[in-house]
Amino acid sequence: MKVLVTGGMGFIGSNFIRHILSNYDNIQITNIDKLSLGSNIENLKDIDVDRYRFVRGDIADFRLVKTLMKDVDAIVNVAAETHVDRSISNPMLFLESNTIGTFALLEEARKADISTFLQVSTDEVHGTTPKDIFFDEVDSLNPSNPYSASKAAADMFVTSYHKTYGLKTMITRCTNNFGPYQSPEKFLPKIVIRAILNLKIPIYGTGQQIRDWIYVNDHCKAVDLVLRKGKAGETYNISAGNELKNVTVAEKILNLLEKPNDLIEFVEDRPGHDARYSLNSTKIRSQLGWTPQYNFENGLKTIVDWYTENEGWWKPLASEKTLHPTPWKLKW
Repeated sequence: MKVLVTGGMGFIGSNFIRHILSNYDNIQITNIDKLSLGSNIENLKDIDVDRYRFVRGDIADFRLVKTLMKDVDAIVNVAAETHVDRSISNPMLFLESNTIGTFALLEEARKADISTFLQVSTDEVHGTTPKDIFFDEVDSLNPSNPYSASKAAADMFVTSYHKTYGLKTMITRCTNNFGPYQSPEKFLPKIVIRAILNLKIPIYGTGQQIRDWIYVNDHCKAVDLVLRKGKAGETYNISAGNELKNVTVAEKILNLLEKPNDLIEFVEDRPGHDARYSLNSTKIRSQLGWTPQYNFENGLKTIVDWYTENEGWWKPLASEKTLHPTPWKLKW
């Protein structure tokens, strides 16, 4: 099987490629990534196998995408601009990569008669989840910011290409990931890194926003399962049931690093900040047999240790801009 993975130098993409290459001997991977801010070529620097090749390029480049389709059985579209704060500052980048890029992949996949197209999406397309509610796959999309709007638009294109052209498309929507190789601009690694550097930990608003956390390896296993066993035209929610307030996560990290809670500093909340995300993942559990393997507490300790031990990986990325307390106010 020959798989095109987009955005494979990013956090989720690189972990997914590691998962596939470690668990299968009969899958060849082509990784296309334009190496934008969320990507890092160091994420896969140790991969040296004949079954893997890297192509630097933009998925919105129709000509390049067309050439890659000549030797592909399936596409796993992980490529995306994902940082909500930057989408508020510069939404055009998100439209170009997340929406137009997905459209380019779909269109060239249709022309090349690719057998499978898997879109890796996000719980954020639904917007804020009301208290005591868990969004199902069929619930309406109600994005709150340019990032989630660009992903929601991409999901609609994916669905339409199945209904209109018969392309075997599938969508996965996952909750907040954490794990190794996650950019310092993201919530959890930013807390770890700033705490290591004895900097104040910026928490938006009152820190009462709730996110459901999943270890990235569990997410990758779910995507792998959908790729192999998912049904055409279907969407699968992926969640681990670890709902925590943002301030609680910060306190847990500070405790693991033996740092005082008074490092926490509440800052101005970003515009359109969703209060809670929550997904019902009964479908993938009952139909495909997926279950998360990682406990949040153990996973969090593993990641705090990873960032502590891998300063050489994050230090070149941890600029003042990347670690900024309110990045949505900056120009990106």
